[in-house]
Amino acid sequence: MEISSCDVLIVGGGGAGLRAAIAAVETSPKLRVAVISKVYPMRSHTVSAEGGAAAVIKPGDSLEAHAYDTISGGDWLCDQDAVEAFVREAPREMLQIEHWGCPWSREPDGHVAVRPFGGMKAERTWFAADKTGFHMLHTLFQTTLKYDSIARYDECFVTRLLVDDGRCQGVVAIELATGKTLAITAKAVILATGGCGRVFPFTTNANIKNGDGMALAYRAGVPLKDMEFVQYHPTGLPFTGILITEAARAEGGWLLNKDGYRYLQDYDLGKPEPKPVLRSMELGPRDRLSQAFVKEQEKGRTLEGPYGHYVHLDCRHLGAKIIDKKLPFVRELCLKYQNIDPVKEMIPVRPVVHYMMGGISTDMQGTTALGGLYAAGEAACVSINGANRLGSNSLTECLVFGARAGKSAAAFASGPMPEPGRAVFAQARDEQSRLENFLRKTNGTGRKERVAALREDMLKITEASAGIYRSGPALEQAAQKLRALQDRFSDVILDDRSYTFNTELTSALELSYMLDLAEAIVHSALKRTESRGSHQRTDFPARDDQKFLAHSLAFRAADGTPRIDYLPVTITRWPPGKRVYGK
Repeated sequence: MEISSCDVLIVGGGGAGLRAAIAAVETSPKLRVAVISKVYPMRSHTVSAEGGAAAVIKPGDSLEAHAYDTISGGDWLCDQDAVEAFVREAPREMLQIEHWGCPWSREPDGHVAVRPFGGMKAERTWFAADKTGFHMLHTLFQTTLKYDSIARYDECFVTRLLVDDGRCQGVVAIELATGKTLAITAKAVILATGGCGRVFPFTTNANIKNGDGMALAYRAGVPLKDMEFVQYHPTGLPFTGILITEAARAEGGWLLNKDGYRYLQDYDLGKPEPKPVLRSMELGPRDRLSQAFVKEQEKGRTLEGPYGHYVHLDCRHLGAKIIDKKLPFVRELCLKYQNIDPVKEMIPVRPVVHYMMGGISTDMQGTTALGGLYAAGEAACVSINGANRLGSNSLTECLVFGARAGKSAAAFASGPMPEPGRAVFAQARDEQSRLENFLRKTNGTGRKERVAALREDMLKITEASAGIYRSGPALEQAAQKLRALQDRFSDVILDDRSYTFNTELTSALELSYMLDLAEAIVHSALKRTESRGSHQRTDFPARDDQKFLAHSLAFRAADGTPRIDYLPVTITRWPPGKRVYGK
């Protein structure tokens, strides 16, 4: 085992993690900061974000409008003090990343260009063509290279938090290239590992997004908040799940059913008008658009292909000039993965899992219930997204709350603190033994389970029970089936016993994380007997503010099952009302 130490350790090298690293070294330049990531940072999933990042910049917009859109879009489950801080700090963060080199698209007069996004009254989404996350991540990564005090552990997979004396004091990780076990002690740890979309079969998320950080915190006793709220994006490619950005609809793309009809005009998308105006109906909130797709499917008005039902996204009327200028990546993805050209052909799309509104429960500084442990980005739930995240808020969230977590962790690590004791290193050795035993395990029980088979079973369960629409009986069955999968996981046997780049081992460990999170999602959804935002119960179709204007908290019980508790939502200025968007 290789042992090292730092002052602040950030797990995850995406947008939130790199912004936290920069904030930490700028807060306390003498601190030793390290970023550990299971991929090279430029391969973090932030790189795939396309549409843009929201912040008030244009005349006619306001912080109050951004806050209201976010709170209403989240179906009043957002903590309003966190939202107010978010919208207030967002413009400053966006200008800061521009000064670091992010090439925002411009208007002809040189001003920053913004585009409309779903559920927002004003045009406030900054963008860099349709490769916004790519450019933001490049900028953040290059900025970290300026600081000699930021060290990196690339392609290292964290398997355990080291906890002693009531605080997190480091991690245990596997170096993927060698299989070597690393113990890294730290005064403060920030989890910024992203979401867990791979718990579902059709998702825009990359293979690395298995909820690592969420599960690590959950196993260390930290609650997961609002895990029942899973966002489906209405436009993913049917086979791969690759995202066709909301920017395609922001620029004027239409959603058409099998009859070539713009079906969204038949649905209540939350607009104050009796029917949504044709110009903007494709920019309804993502949950409402995904639910409308299901209704079209039930009416027999979708198309069906080898990977299920789909509708068409039509961008042909935009023309090659606009598509090549503002949506070049959309064209590239369609050509490469569907062999179609959106300039000439319609794009097949279906709802796919995109984002977790829930995550590690934190306060506005990224602080968790465990001393020395912080979280930011999609891995965290600071409660600005409520029951449905508005598109383009998430990239800005990575900046705002990544910076806050970095500053808080640096302040914590700057205080007097005893050196790690024997218990910390004993935990590290125990983890090393656990990993080696798992690698060498034989078929002692007579059962021989495979990672791929268990994962396939999990995906079928989550899609059938915790998708766009849920019901009590389906969720109860799912809870029982997931518990059985947890039992079967104890009989997983690996064929690959090597140490070098053992992807079968990492896949098995990731599956164990995903099973924990799938249980948290299903149990949280079962307990919430109402419909709100992305959580739609067919047996409880109404929103119930009397009982459920509250955040769910999933605690891991002694037997491994989730225990669900609740925390009140913070209301500052906007009492719950009817959910509408648009002017």
